Amino acid sequence: MKRLKSLIAAVLLMAGTATVLPGTAAQALDNGTARTPPMGWNSWNTFGCNINETLIRGMADAMVTSGMRDLGYQYVVVDDCWMNPNRDAAGNLQGDPTRFPSGMRALGDYIHARGLKFGIYQAPLDRTCAQYFGSYPGATGSQGHEAQDARQFAAWGVDFLKYDWCSPTGTINDQVATFARMRDALAATGRPIVYSINSNSIHEKTGPQRDWGDVANMWRTTEDITNAWDTGQTNGYPMGVKNIVDVTVPLAGYARPGAFNDPDMMEVGRTGMTDTEQRSHFALWAMMASPLIAGNDLRSMSAATQTILKNPRLIAVNQDTLGLQATQISYDGTRRVLAKRLANGDVAVALFNAGGSTTTMSTTAAAIGKSGGSFTLQDAWTGATTTTTGAISAAVPAHGTVVHRVSGGTSTPPATTTFVSAASSRCLDVPNGATANGTQPVVWDCNGGANQRWTRAGQTLQAVGKCLDAPLGATAGSKAQLWDCNGGANQQWTLNGDGTVRGAASGLCLDVDRNLTANGTVVLLWTCTGAANQRWSRV
Repeated sequence: MKRLKSLIAAVLLMAGTATVLPGTAAQALDNGTARTPPMGWNSWNTFGCNINETLIRGMADAMVTSGMRDLGYQYVVVDDCWMNPNRDAAGNLQGDPTRFPSGMRALGDYIHARGLKFGIYQAPLDRTCAQYFGSYPGATGSQGHEAQDARQFAAWGVDFLKYDWCSPTGTINDQVATFARMRDALAATGRPIVYSINSNSIHEKTGPQRDWGDVANMWRTTEDITNAWDTGQTNGYPMGVKNIVDVTVPLAGYARPGAFNDPDMMEVGRTGMTDTEQRSHFALWAMMASPLIAGNDLRSMSAATQTILKNPRLIAVNQDTLGLQATQISYDGTRRVLAKRLANGDVAVALFNAGGSTTTMSTTAAAIGKSGGSFTLQDAWTGATTTTTGAISAAVPAHGTVVHRVSGGTSTPPATTTFVSAASSRCLDVPNGATANGTQPVVWDCNGGANQRWTRAGQTLQAVGKCLDAPLGATAGSKAQLWDCNGGANQQWTLNGDGTVRGAASGLCLDVDRNLTANGTVVLLWTCTGAANQRWSRV
């Protein structure tokens, strides 16, 4: 089976697809771009199809005069509706002659002359989103024109491509193969172009279903954001800030330099949320190593908007060279604690209160991977510093987020372990990287993927942003499962010298069902016997 799987993967790779079979690890796209999350501005949130070259040039100028460029914002992305509805006689894309009379190359030159980078929008099938919904004429998607369009973008000096599915058709494997065609076409131009994809528009939400880092530099995790805090959506149109955070936090294991989860453009400065909510929006995007793509009108920002978008301490957390997304330390359904390791040994910790009233939130230096006698806490909003011997606590307002940068002491990165079953030599695996509460682990061929890497934090075992959990009142035969980390005894595990993994609350051991060895065999809880199907080596 392993040999057949390797052969199939090799054939798919030779065919130019990037399909990743269940149980295989995605390889990272390495095109030299997006070593930290891209920062910039996009036209869609505020202007939709109402764009022209005067507007875009004005935004580029405002990015410079506001000081945003000097803080790291660099991509000026022209979203949908920039194109002539018809290709030319040779099949080449053209800018709309009324909206962009100087042409797209001239627009790119204007942006580059200001020390910024030029981004553009296109779609992988026959129509863009606006064309699909009939709000813009034509059918100028890249389907069948991938290499031609990539060469055109390179000739125009494009530095960033947003590539948007916009169709209910196609399986996830169809999407992977189609997105990979443009990935390869961009690479063939020789120009470094950040590749941003969205697989979710009008489609089953495939963004959180896999690690897309083999295909793109950034990939949307949810449906489109809207200018609201909470729309009550699990992952459907449209998405509020809180709803997007719920989907994206468990995907932390996929983020790395050159490859980032994208929770969509920011709504900061568009007045649909309170100042507290907008601050949380920015702070959480920074902690999640998300691309910081502004979506407001940069020409008329209020002082409050500028204070948020230009916060140097949160930008530094976001742009840290480790490229790590914050991992979840605890979550009780309302209060979420996130921690992000930084390159100099500091740790950024966020206390996020999704509830409707002020609450005191707490964690400890030990819980976020710090040890030692004394630590300095720097408040990311005020810059004020305090000291602590370990307690990290704050009164957090409703929908608020307090962020501290914790320095001092010794940083102890969480130990990451792969658990290999003694019975089958297969690894403890979260099926397809699923992040839903109640997901049951299985054994699968070892591949080094994020869904097989378990982080030991205290007595918890975490993967894909969730904790290994024994259901309350578990008895022999109960399933092991993934659940939001909550600090309960049913999420604490003892790693024994004989290789067994025993639950602190249940007293039961992780057990491979009926001593079966096939890929996909479920892992459950059983009376500890020390048998081979309960013994795990750690590598």
